[in-house]
Amino acid sequence: MSRFTAIGVLLVCLISACSDGMSDQRTYVLTTGTTGGTFYPVGVALSTLVSAKGEQGFSLTAISSAGSMENIKLLRDNQAQFGLILGTFAAWAYEGDGPISAPQPHLRSISAMWPNVEHFVLRSDLVIDGTISDLGKLEGERYSIGMRNSGAEHTGFYILDALGIDYNKDLSIAYLGYGPSTNALQDGNIVGMNVPAGPPVTAIARAYALQGERMTILGFSEAELTAINQQFPLWDFYELPAGTYPRQEKPITTAYSSNVFVVRDDVSEEVVYDMTKLLWDNLATLQEIHSATKSMAIEKALKGIPVPLHKGALRYYKEQQVKIPEHLLNE
Repeated sequence: MSRFTAIGVLLVCLISACSDGMSDQRTYVLTTGTTGGTFYPVGVALSTLVSAKGEQGFSLTAISSAGSMENIKLLRDNQAQFGLILGTFAAWAYEGDGPISAPQPHLRSISAMWPNVEHFVLRSDLVIDGTISDLGKLEGERYSIGMRNSGAEHTGFYILDALGIDYNKDLSIAYLGYGPSTNALQDGNIVGMNVPAGPPVTAIARAYALQGERMTILGFSEAELTAINQQFPLWDFYELPAGTYPRQEKPITTAYSSNVFVVRDDVSEEVVYDMTKLLWDNLATLQEIHSATKSMAIEKALKGIPVPLHKGALRYYKEQQVKIPEHLLNE
């Protein structure tokens, strides 16, 4: 009996140890964007990498959202611990500026990601100069700015404001996600759409396949780029080479700002260090999953980030001897 008792005690101990190990592995939430954009598939790829490697003491679940504005709220309320947001939103959130009135001091950055490229699409028969200023000449035509509270909506309005375009007068605004915007353009319910994302964007590729020469991605002039950089110098020119999208025969000069991978400051240093290491150790795999990430390189990891680094990410970059800009050091 004493031997069976000893075995029973041993089994209880083993089960307890296993339970303790399982309870130590926390699941974190990564909030992304709409399924028709780039945030979502890349977020899913990151969560899959965490699961596939299985060496970290945590798991990661990627969820779809309306985009950067909702992601800021989810991070604020600790309903998500990691997030992908536009660089403009990172600046607004940390400082308490633009559409975000209260500063979000709990935000920390992990890395700049791929460029967030502006795709302001307009029906070709309404194009005059071929640049974004054409949106101020539409005389009330219906235009999709993006989903409500999305990054597309807020940065779209920010850009139009910076260019002096009165969207309440010059446009009839529709609030549609990327996929529904493509459908509405095809059906003739809107004349254009705002789709900022890392190219190639699924919704834009589908729109080109359906519309061809009947749609145009508007470009940016030097004066227009200067105007949108007046408050936050985050944008630069970006060329979409011919063939980026189906039936796109000529290169298009538009603008981009960086997307940023952010995290709450109360996530442990070890978890964020492991996440940063996993990101860069598996960049080649990530690039096979989505071509938007092909522009990523550790040499550009800290370009265009307005929020200080999390101490876990900071430790990783120091180990890799990446030069850390002063404004990214922890306070």
